[in-house]
Amino acid sequence: MGGVTGAAVGWGWFEAGWVRFRTLEVALPDLPAELAGLRIAHLSDFHLGPPSRGRRAAEKAVAWTASREPDLVLITGDLLSHPRGEPLLRELLAQLPRCYAILGNHDVESSRDPFSRSAGLQDLSPARLLVDESETIEVRGRRVQIAGLDPRTYRRGAKPERLIDDTADLRILLSHFPTVLDRLPPNAFHFVLAGHMHDGQITVPYVVGKLRLAHPSARYWTGIYEGSAGTMHVSPGLGTTFVPFRFFARPEATELVLQPA
Repeated sequence: MGGVTGAAVGWGWFEAGWVRFRTLEVALPDLPAELAGLRIAHLSDFHLGPPSRGRRAAEKAVAWTASREPDLVLITGDLLSHPRGEPLLRELLAQLPRCYAILGNHDVESSRDPFSRSAGLQDLSPARLLVDESETIEVRGRRVQIAGLDPRTYRRGAKPERLIDDTADLRILLSHFPTVLDRLPPNAFHFVLAGHMHDGQITVPYVVGKLRLAHPSARYWTGIYEGSAGTMHVSPGLGTTFVPFRFFARPEATELVLQPA
């Protein structure tokens, strides 16, 4: 029995650093022709600070992302789980071009994880930190809005659609929590990016899927989802919380290639 337990712990420690690099095509209705093929790197949930092979996953993910030279890099929160991870976070962000990030619940010390501590992140230059604000930029001659939610006001019921820029040709919303898709009115944003779920982090596979032990009733885990409010991608994330293990829920860096629907 001890051997089985040791093997399981060893595998979970190994998998926490075994990052997957994935490229997905995403079809968006009404995407301007100029933005066809736009490449967005989506990273999430670094959870830097506590000892974990999630650090290795984050370092490898950032190196791969930088080598891909995407049009945009978008990070959906939980950057740190402890202030000691801040120097590494800044070192990693400095490698990423045209990078926008938001905070997650761990960044603002709203977590059940007893080992998590907020670092009070504010300015992340050269990356742009969006806290209930947005920026509209020109990409390939078109206006692209990137809006970012604050997890604190989101949990208090603030409406994400208040950030909409009606003049933008492509509106992208960054939310740490995937449940935002259920709150949005139809066609509020063309594309939503979220994290938080870690694809369950600790899961038990069975014949037709896997049992995710955290948040077992959740609707959104990982990958692409379609709703009346738009299209959403949920990242499996890179780090870990509570325990430094992943079981059948590999960390992932994702390149999203936009195409007209």
